[in-house]
Amino acid sequence: MSKKKAFALRINEEMLKAIEKWAADEFRSTNGQIEWMLMQSLKKANREPIKKDDAQK
Repeated sequence: MSKKKAFALRINEEMLKAIEKWAADEFRSTNGQIEWMLMQSLKKANREPIKKDDAQK
């Protein structure tokens, strides 16, 4: 499992409320929802992080 790094995120209140509702609708935590959203954006832009298994090949 990859290491997780904590960092502060400044976000406006309305956006956070929308993300919290979306997370609840998807049965995810707010943090999990933000991670999922970021990964979807990375995939769409072809900028996914390289998995350790793939990097060793």
